[in-house]
Order: sequence, then C-alpha cells, then structure tokens
Amino acid sequence: MVIEVGYARAWDLEARVPWRPISVEEARERDLAGLPYVVVYRTAGREAPLEVRLVSWRDHHVGLLVYDVQGRRTYDVDMRLLDNQMRLLHRYTVCWKYTGPDMVEFDQACPRVAVELFPDGRSRLTQEPGGRLGGAHITVPEIRDDERWMERPAFGEWPLLSAQFHGVAETPVFEFAEEVAAPDDDSGNSPAPATCWRPPRPAQPGPMSELFRPGVCVTDGHHPEMTVVEPRRIGTLRVPSGLLAVSGPDTDHADGPHVTVPVTPGEYVLDEARARHAYHSTWEQSELTRTGTMAVRLLVSEVPPVSWEMALRPEDDPRLFIENQISGFITDGATGCFADAGAWEPLLALFEKVMAEAEPDLDPDVYEDINDSMYLLRTRDKVSGGELAAFATTGDGTYPVWVGRTEAGEVVAVVVLVEGMLEVLPDAVTTADAC
Repeated sequence: MVIEVGYARAWDLEARVPWRPISVEEARERDLAGLPYVVVYRTAGREAPLEVRLVSWRDHHVGLLVYDVQGRRTYDVDMRLLDNQMRLLHRYTVCWKYTGPDMVEFDQACPRVAVELFPDGRSRLTQEPGGRLGGAHITVPEIRDDERWMERPAFGEWPLLSAQFHGVAETPVFEFAEEVAAPDDDSGNSPAPATCWRPPRPAQPGPMSELFRPGVCVTDGHHPEMTVVEPRRIGTLRVPSGLLAVSGPDTDHADGPHVTVPVTPGEYVLDEARARHAYHSTWEQSELTRTGTMAVRLLVSEVPPVSWEMALRPEDDPRLFIENQISGFITDGATGCFADAGAWEPLLALFEKVMAEAEPDLDPDVYEDINDSMYLLRTRDKVSGGELAAFATTGDGTYPVWVGRTEAGEVVAVVVLVEGMLEVLPDAVTTADAC
C-alpha cells in the first residue's frame, strides 16, 4: 500500500487541509528546533487523510488525529514527551464510535470513550455509550506498560499509527508529497488561521481584571448581559508568614493546603467582584434586577496586573496538562478559603470547630461571622496573628486559583471565580448603566 506523506506548518481542523505546506528539509529543521509542524498521511482514491500527526517538541507534545472515510475524526490522541526525551506517554485518547455514515462529526449522541494515563501508573477510562447526552461510566482500566508508553521514533521513521484502524495489514510504502509553493504575497510570518491546530494549553484566565472594573459588560452564558458594579470590600486578611494558602477547608489536608502563593508579609484587602443583571420573574410577573458575586479576591496591591497565571499545586507537572485542564483547590462542601499558610493547622482547626458545633460559642477575638457575602467566616490564630477567611463557591469540585502579576513578576492579586469563567461582551462600555 502506497501512502503519501506531506509536511506543513499547521493543519486546518475545519477545512481538513494543511496550512502552508513545507519541504521535508524544513520539517526536519523544525523538528530539531522543537517548533510546531504537522505530518499528513494520505492514500490514493480517498479524500480524507488517514491520519495527521501534530508535533511540537517544545511543548512536549505529539498529537494524532485519525479520520474515517467520511472525513470525521475518530481518534484524537495526545502523547507527551517524558523520560529524558526518550519515551512518549499516551496521556489522553478520545475515540468516537459513529453509529452510521450520516452521523455528523462529534454528534452529541455519538458513543464516546476516553482514556487518561499518567506516568505513575494511574489511569481512568470514561465510557459514554449514549454520547454527551447520556450518562458516563468511569472505571480504572488495566493498562500494560507497552500500552502506556511509546519509544520516540527518529524524524522520518514514524510508522502509520492508525494502520490497525484502517485495516492496513501489509507494510506501507511511503512517498513524500511535493511541496506546494506559498503565495507570492505570503512572507512566511503571518499567523495561522484560528481554525488551525495549535499545541494544547491548560485553562486560560480570561478577563480577570475586567470583573473588578465597574461598567464593563459581561456574560456567563446564561444571562446575555451583566453589568459589573463596584467591588464589595468585606475586610482584610492578615498573612504574617508571607505564604498565602488557597484551599478547600472541607477536604483531607494531610499534606497541607492545596495551593500556596508567596506574598510579602502583611494585611490585605478581601473583596468580591459583582455584576447586575435583569431577569423576568414568573412569580412576580415583572422584570427584576439581581446583583450577584462572580469572584472573590485577595488584593495585594493597587498596581494593575499585566498578566494572570493559574497557580499550580506541588504535584502538578505542566507537561501533562491537556487542553483546557484546570488545577486548583478541591472542595466537597462548596467552600474555599484564603489563609495564612504559616498558621494553617490552628486556623483550620478553628474553622472545623465552628462547622462541627450546632451553636458554637464564638470568641470575637478568634471568630468573626461575615454576613450578606460569599465570605462566610474569618478565624484568627492568637499566637501568630494569621487569619483564615472562608468563602462559598457554587458547587463541589476543583476551582483554579488565578494569580495576577506585574511586569516584574510581583503578585498583586489572587482571584477565585465562584461561578466559572465569564466573557466580556464586544464593545464593553465604561458606564454602569449602559448594558
């Protein structure tokens, strides 16, 4: 079986065509430099490719897209380069099992199977026999070492990884496609279209600063228009140790708080980002207005941040993060907290004491109830002066912690979204009544 092999700078996921084809020599140079490129495998008489390999060594990533004869992606494989550049971990694999030739790509009713593997031997199998619209069955599969890892082939020596899926029994013969010249007006520096593949990224911060800027118009996906109002300040938090903890105070903390962020020892503002929206009340039979909290923040400095990053847990390995993956603190009781990590254990014990007693006797020097706020309770350690401020989220699960920094890298704010990511509306205005 003869298979044509072509190289390109990128792959257009919507059009299913290579973007800016390149020569074998240029592909080899990009491979050595760690720059992104793609490899397209085709066979005569078939419009859709057999597979497309997506390479970006600088991102520790090799992806694989397998297409059926209808041009639908049937496998999406995410491999990660680990172990001193010698082996690839099959980090994440998704398989779509289309029920007929007329089912569209990624149909919500298409049966779907996903496998997650980790270098320490952990694994997870998620089966969705009814597609996204049905339930999911999650188990721990038995995975052999040769199924978990793949030796890294040298450039130009990769096999057809989808041979079994396509029923290719004999050893294929590879022929290199001719390079297609770029248009005369193409300098080679223009960015790839938004529809092209790019290396996977963890979750991105979104408009963090705008959530605390009155007058900005945002949407949460449920309410088309929401207007940001003045942040509500609820007090301060003392962090004398210089290490801020952000964690769920209601889960196992044998290894300490989930996330820590170094800050200058001091006392910092606690506030809430809020937005107002109108809605129709069926009960009242009229239009009403509601103001709700979108995020909580520990404000370290009034200096505006120039960048935001997701704080990582000690065990996090960024090389293993798949597309849009989050990391953060975990809660089983819809609660998070900011706290002085230096006094974590006594502060947590005080919080747990209040939660465990039906009518706790609150010493005002140690406890402070916070009313009419997403913040619930502040506890104080008399010995160190450190404090803990617990706040409500809108559910259980994992909540990322976003850290705002100056150009010099100094921390100016730490934010937790309590209701998920929001989007700034186009032509966002700067007057509170404009939306």
